[in-house]
Amino acid sequence: MTLVIINPNSSQTVTDGIDAAVDPLRRFGTPIRCLTLPDGPLGIESQRQADLTIAPMLTLAAAQSDATGYVIACFGDPGLHALRDQTNLPVVGIQEAAVMTALTLGQRFGVIAIMPASIPRHLRAFGAMGVLNRLAADRALDLGVADLSDPDKSLSAMVAIGKRLRDDDGANVLIMGCAGMAQYRDMLEAETGLPVVEPCQAAGAMALGHIALNQSHRKGPK
Repeated sequence: MTLVIINPNSSQTVTDGIDAAVDPLRRFGTPIRCLTLPDGPLGIESQRQADLTIAPMLTLAAAQSDATGYVIACFGDPGLHALRDQTNLPVVGIQEAAVMTALTLGQRFGVIAIMPASIPRHLRAFGAMGVLNRLAADRALDLGVADLSDPDKSLSAMVAIGKRLRDDDGANVLIMGCAGMAQYRDMLEAETGLPVVEPCQAAGAMALGHIALNQSHRKGPK
């Protein structure tokens, strides 16, 4: 049985980065398969783009006959509750898991977003989770998902935003607000001196825990 991680955008580069990020979790013995949604946009940068991925993502998830749990690998968790309606298996969204993990690592978390348009949907989710009082700030790189694969464009910007979140906003833990940032976690930690939560790793670890403990959002035939 396999933990299935679905990247709701159509970028195989992003999926490859997710696969590399979660590789340390394979030591626990549960196979992990990372999938790209062929019908998704190249990058998810708005609420509209996120919402349009839900129906094809549900179809892709239903086709995974060996799944023992799912991770939705987009910061914003599109289709999280729809997929939980569709299956009794554990379903974890990377945004929700990243925030919950950050709360165990620091008092105030800062988020590095990709685009300014991403921030309102982040804030709606944080409000629904009841954690706005623990949010230091959510700051945008103003870079698209496709730009994140280029270290020359993205790494220095991420470090600068991380230091602003630390020094100006009082964050003592950082969340990488996009699955496409996965490769930069170690470098961002070294440059800022703060714990950094990579959301796909956080969600993968949480899902594996649910699988091992036979926990899910509802019980019944799987």
